[in-house]
Amino acid sequence: FKMLMPQPPTITHQSPKDYIIDPRENIIIHCEAKGKPHPSFSWTRNGTHFDIDQDPNVTMKPHSGTLVVDISRAKAEHYESVYQCTARNKHGTAVSNNIVVQQSRSPLWSKEKIKPIVVQEGVSLVLPCRPPAGLPPPIIFWMDNYFQRLPQSSRVSQSLNGDLYFSNVLKEDSRNDYICYARFPYTQTIQQKQPITVKVLSMDAINDTMAAFYNDTDLFKPADERKPIFLIPSGPSSSKTVLRGQVLEMECIAEGLPTPEISWTKVSGDLPAKRTSFLHYQRTLRIVNVSESDAGDYRCTGRNRLGSVHHTIHIVVNAAPYWISGAPRNLVLAPGENGVLTCRASGTPKPSVTWAMNGIPIENSPKDLSRTVDKDTIIFTVVQTGSSAVYQCNVSNDYGYLLSNAFVNVLSEPPRVLTPANKVYQVIKNHRALMDCASFGSPIPNITWFKDSRSSTLDGDPYILHDNGTLEIHVAQAHNSGKYTCVARNSLGIYENHIYLEVKEPTRILKQPEYKVVQRGRSVVFECKVKHDPSLIPTMTWLKDDGELPDDERLIVDADSLTISSVTENDSGEYTCIMNTTLDHDSASAQLTVVEATPTPAVDERPDPPTDLELTDQKKRSVQLTWTPGDEHNSPIQKFLIQYEDIMHHRGHWHNLTEVPGTKTTAHLKLSPYVHYTFRVLAHNGVDFSRPSVPSRVFKTDAAAPDENPTGVQGFGTEHDNLVISWKPLSGFQSNGPGLHYKVSWRPVGGEWTTVTVANNSKFTVSGTPTFVPYEIKVLAANDLGDGPEPAIAHGYSGEDLPIAAPENVQVMVMNSTLAEVHWDPVPSKLIRGHLKGFKVHYWREHSLHKHNSHHMEQILVFSGNHSHGMLPGLHPFSLYSFNVRVYNGKGDGPPSHTQQFETPEGVPGPPTSLTVTNPSPDSLTLEWSPPHVRNGRITGYSLKYQPVNNSNELGPVEELALPANETSVTLSNLKYNTRYKFYLNAKTVRGAGPTIPQEAHTIIDEGKPILMVVFSLVCSALPVSPFGNVTSSVQEGGALISWEYWGPEKNVYVEYIVENSKQNEEEWQKELVNGSQNIMLKGLKGGLAYRVRLVAKGHHDQSLHQSKELLVTVPAVASRQVDIATQGWFIGLMCAIALLILILLIICFIQRNKGGKYPVKEKEDAHTDPEFQPMKDDDCTFGEYSDNEDHKPLKGSRTPSNGTVKRDDSDDSLVDYGEGGDGQFNEDGSFIGQYSGKSVSRDTAEGHESSEAPSPINAMNSLNSFV
Repeated sequence: FKMLMPQPPTITHQSPKDYIIDPRENIIIHCEAKGKPHPSFSWTRNGTHFDIDQDPNVTMKPHSGTLVVDISRAKAEHYESVYQCTARNKHGTAVSNNIVVQQSRSPLWSKEKIKPIVVQEGVSLVLPCRPPAGLPPPIIFWMDNYFQRLPQSSRVSQSLNGDLYFSNVLKEDSRNDYICYARFPYTQTIQQKQPITVKVLSMDAINDTMAAFYNDTDLFKPADERKPIFLIPSGPSSSKTVLRGQVLEMECIAEGLPTPEISWTKVSGDLPAKRTSFLHYQRTLRIVNVSESDAGDYRCTGRNRLGSVHHTIHIVVNAAPYWISGAPRNLVLAPGENGVLTCRASGTPKPSVTWAMNGIPIENSPKDLSRTVDKDTIIFTVVQTGSSAVYQCNVSNDYGYLLSNAFVNVLSEPPRVLTPANKVYQVIKNHRALMDCASFGSPIPNITWFKDSRSSTLDGDPYILHDNGTLEIHVAQAHNSGKYTCVARNSLGIYENHIYLEVKEPTRILKQPEYKVVQRGRSVVFECKVKHDPSLIPTMTWLKDDGELPDDERLIVDADSLTISSVTENDSGEYTCIMNTTLDHDSASAQLTVVEATPTPAVDERPDPPTDLELTDQKKRSVQLTWTPGDEHNSPIQKFLIQYEDIMHHRGHWHNLTEVPGTKTTAHLKLSPYVHYTFRVLAHNGVDFSRPSVPSRVFKTDAAAPDENPTGVQGFGTEHDNLVISWKPLSGFQSNGPGLHYKVSWRPVGGEWTTVTVANNSKFTVSGTPTFVPYEIKVLAANDLGDGPEPAIAHGYSGEDLPIAAPENVQVMVMNSTLAEVHWDPVPSKLIRGHLKGFKVHYWREHSLHKHNSHHMEQILVFSGNHSHGMLPGLHPFSLYSFNVRVYNGKGDGPPSHTQQFETPEGVPGPPTSLTVTNPSPDSLTLEWSPPHVRNGRITGYSLKYQPVNNSNELGPVEELALPANETSVTLSNLKYNTRYKFYLNAKTVRGAGPTIPQEAHTIIDEGKPILMVVFSLVCSALPVSPFGNVTSSVQEGGALISWEYWGPEKNVYVEYIVENSKQNEEEWQKELVNGSQNIMLKGLKGGLAYRVRLVAKGHHDQSLHQSKELLVTVPAVASRQVDIATQGWFIGLMCAIALLILILLIICFIQRNKGGKYPVKEKEDAHTDPEFQPMKDDDCTFGEYSDNEDHKPLKGSRTPSNGTVKRDDSDDSLVDYGEGGDGQFNEDGSFIGQYSGKSVSRDTAEGHESSEAPSPINAMNSLNSFV
């Protein structure tokens, strides 16, 4: 506010009078001032105007008078001058001190060659320093070559001028590195003098040396002991002048042997004890903040056992000018008022006083009849508007000057109170209260105070009104709290301000910590219970031995206690609790002594129950419970369990309320209203809980309105025309009083509230509501004492009904032969009539486009959520589908959309249904097949591939035939006689070839002599291709475990079994469904019987499509007596037959291995030995090496799916594993190139090699026939 008034300039900040600068940095000369309007600035340099604009190196900061000199382009010494700043506005001019700018100097030591100093032991010595003169003077210290300070003592010390004095030298003073250093503080540089070498010679050394030249060995005597003599100062007396306020340092350094001791006295009085100190081992007397009373004579005395010496120093104290009652103060006068400016200062010698106005000597200023100058005073009488100015008072003598600016501002302003309105003052009871009323106005306002009703002014006891408007209450009491009004008046107006005083209760420690003696390893608790004003927030702090607590997890600070567990000797000490608030504090201390633990036999017992239960600090909803612990029985108490009984509602039932650590004996319990509490405490140690304590007295809490409302509020409909509002009811504790009921309110969004009262229920049904309308709901808890808090609003809907509209704009996009995408538009929410759950697509296959047989098996795909499209996977290729779309909500499905149809394109066909070999001859075979069961389009033809397989299971070249779609058989001629062939047949549509069906067969030697191998091959080739493999059985204790592999498409797979040689019909096979499994445990089989077991895959109409080979599973009987089977005749005959059969098979194996034909594979013969010929397996009509597992390997050289695998559903047989790898390929014309060990072998090459290398198969067969 003051800054809004017109105001002459006032200097607020300026550089010191003696301004020493660092020559390496820019020069900044400060000058800041304030005024209204803001003043402008100008400078003088050495008494003449300094034109800043003409010097490119000097700039002035904006809105300031501070100068910045850039020394990067000029030398600092060019700006060593005397500067003065002037700040002016239209109301006056203020000037700064004369600022003498000098740069800091740190000159180098003059180079000199210092000769070594050789002295006799015991004499005195002075090592001169004589540092170069610097600005400011340097700081002197002595160090050695290692930058270690040289040790000083009462014998060796440094003088004020920096020289090093030895009262007497010792031999150990010899060294060559006495170095004097000078540190220049402004530039932070250190200069060093050349090292001084001192050699101290003892008399023994001198006499030994001189004995060679002189016969008299007693020529040199040791230095005599002598009484003290002052080295400095010289003579019996000296004098020194010091300025008032500065530091006085006097020194006396004496030499002598033994070393003298120095003492000081003041001849004309006592030394000022508080301002006096002794330095340099009593050699220097220092008095700080010197005053005129310190003038006089001071005596220093040097003394040893041989005598003493004295020196008197006469001190003269002069004084630069100093203010007696402060600098002149600014005057703000109203027109017609009187005022005085006083410039009262003192000094020695007496200073002179001169005045200036606006920077001009007052005698040269315009005359003003209202102004009278009287030495150090200017008197203003009946000032007039326009007399505002700034007056400078200059007080000077030989030792300095004082310059002060003080303005006279003539204003007419109504009063203003500057203290913030409605400020709150807080004070502790019985303490002093100070309430401010800072004001401004011209004339100066008169301040009066009122309290509350303003019946009278506050101007007597207990109130004290200070000159600055502050109101003081010396001893504040509670009744002094309240509202106070401060009124500021002058002739131009009145201004009021309100403030508030709050008198708080003091903080007091009610229960102080007590002295404790604790055994080591035990726990200790210091209690510190405090009472404080409830409106102040307390903070508890604990100290140990007046320092912070150790950072140790064993020390736990709670709200009113300190717990130390497992105490050690280091925990001994004084512990202090300090309770601080924002206004006051209180503290208390106690001692802890830790003693050695007394060994006692360990007894595992539970603790005794706590005693002396007491209820304190009783409030409406809380109480403090304290107790005394029982005996621990050598097992420290870990915790206390506090239980309560509600004798009004649940008498006899104790409930757990809370737990507290075993180190505490108090608990602050939060309670519920309308309960009659009884408390008890149980202690728990490492053994068990104690017995419950004796119950406390009854503590009754008053009833109250509920504190909370029911949770889980929701609204929903059970019918299309109702709204059911439900909630989780409050418990007895939550009711807070009698007559608990609920006020249930609801309204349609944006409508009016309807409220009903519901008691003894947690549900209310609103009938007659519109279908599926949003509602706002709230449930308020209330009892006989009132309502609970305002409840939160929940949201719900009335009941749903079935949707009344179907999705529109339904479209379908066929993606491929098995996938289609359906799109639809969303259904308007008002037509859904409920929560949108999603959409359902109903679709069914009408018929195949190949055969118009109807299917009509409907499928449903559900798309949860707000979708607008969905995918239909798993469709049958080349089929006609129908579909519709429905929306559904929580009530059910809506009407279907218009049924639409779409066709799926053709796909690749399935494998031919069957492939059989008929009419075998030495060089031809006939293949017959049935078209695929799953055609997936129009069959455009068949592809037949075949290749020979020799006895070593090596594959020959592949031949391929393309067959027309209308053929179901083909006769292959020009085949090799007595050769095994593998065949692969697949069907084709326009989308490509389907999976193959494999088969194999032998040509024969001639039609009249089929051999055993051919018969077996033909029998096997007649069997249909089975999707079952590796069917095994294992008889265990719980039954027979049947395992298998299955790769067929059918879903319904059964295990069927029947007793061997049973007369039952085939329809009476027992069967068990095993969908999705690869094994089953057949239980309930009878011991001693054999069972035929098979696996069957069935189609949709339960027709058997595939079945595995049968297993014969024999369940052993539980023998009633043991029989030696080795003595049974049938067993002996069976063993003979088996041995004969094995012999025959070995002969066949030998013949085949040594005489069987091979296809030439040159590199393979080099890398591998001939594979062993494996015995024929009776159960699957295959040879050991050429097994069922190999039927499912890819065809050598055939193309495999992109993922590098061959699916069983696509091909049940392949030939990859018959060769060395899968590198075979087809030529551009479709012919197959076989890869054998990295070389392609044509059919002609294979035949050529066979004719030249293979032995005759007729000889092998004749050998077999002759053996049989």
